[in-house]
Amino acid sequence: MKHLALVLCLIGAPLAAQTPADAARSAMAQLEEATAKLDAAETARDRVRALTEAVQAFESGLAAMRDGLRAASIRETELRRELDSRDAEVTRLLAALSALGTSAGPQSFVHPDGPIGAARAGVLMAAVTPALSDAAAGLRADVEEATALRQLQQDAASTLQTGLANIQTARTALSQAMADRTDLPRKFTEDPVRTAILIAATETLDGFAAGLSQISEDEADLDLPSARDRKGRLPLPVTGEVLRRAGETDAAGVTRPGVLIATRPRALVTTPTAATIRYRGPLLDYGLVTILEPEPDILFVLAGLDTVFGETGQVLPEGSPVGLMGGPEGQSGDIQSPSGERAGEALSETLYIEVRLGDTPEDPLGWFTDDKGMTE
Repeated sequence: MKHLALVLCLIGAPLAAQTPADAARSAMAQLEEATAKLDAAETARDRVRALTEAVQAFESGLAAMRDGLRAASIRETELRRELDSRDAEVTRLLAALSALGTSAGPQSFVHPDGPIGAARAGVLMAAVTPALSDAAAGLRADVEEATALRQLQQDAASTLQTGLANIQTARTALSQAMADRTDLPRKFTEDPVRTAILIAATETLDGFAAGLSQISEDEADLDLPSARDRKGRLPLPVTGEVLRRAGETDAAGVTRPGVLIATRPRALVTTPTAATIRYRGPLLDYGLVTILEPEPDILFVLAGLDTVFGETGQVLPEGSPVGLMGGPEGQSGDIQSPSGERAGEALSETLYIEVRLGDTPEDPLGWFTDDKGMTE
């Protein structure tokens, strides 16, 4: 009878699925695949596309690794705390199991209440013993899971270091490949004098966009795939989260018709569709800007970049890199941080996206899908 209360306090919740460990292992596999893509880019016919895919694969793998390791670390901490808090229970459980494991003697079959009491005691013990065994198995599983999670985090350190080094190599190689690229068609030739005059005379993005046609000469008529027909289905230029929607006012009291996307440091920004680079460079208080023209009367404004690729007048294929966000390169400790709030991995950079149809801004979220990880 005394064992009944002990059993009730020792039976815990069932073992949780090891999804954090599975996610971390999957991320490690993604980084290995990204490394293979980087190696293959050395001999790829289209080196820019191959390097772009490699950078995106590393970004996806490192993001998955961050989430997986953070979840694994949190789960391990929970298990350690739970096990530490159950020291007394573990001691009582071991004592109970030890008592149940002694050799049976004649006294085991004698009960003060006679045969009926003995039968009741036997039924109770038959129920208690499996419960004690289940409690012991649960504790053992928790210890094994915590140990496996700690070992997984240690094993991931080498993969992380390699992945972080390789993505830096891939970004550098991509920048050089874009600078060396000579196979892109050119829609027009930029007049630098007219561009300088337009910038000097511009006070708003509206005014600059309206005057873009004045900075070109020898403009060719190129037939690009229609972006208008794919409205609402274009991929977002960068992976991130919506910080501010169109028409919302920021902390400084400024209201703009575009959206602000929070991204990770050094995130790759790509063109959502084939488009002409109408302008690239610093502009007003928007920072470094790339303005893309997928077709006449439509402009995609991407502002807040740290590095821009390509040249004004060039026509980029869909998915081509147009630049990189700023911020520090990631470190292994940033990704392994359980809080996920360290500077190297937080969504610390912001890309402003504005879509203009003729002279009128439109809500960018009506043009793009969320298949690049955009969340609100």
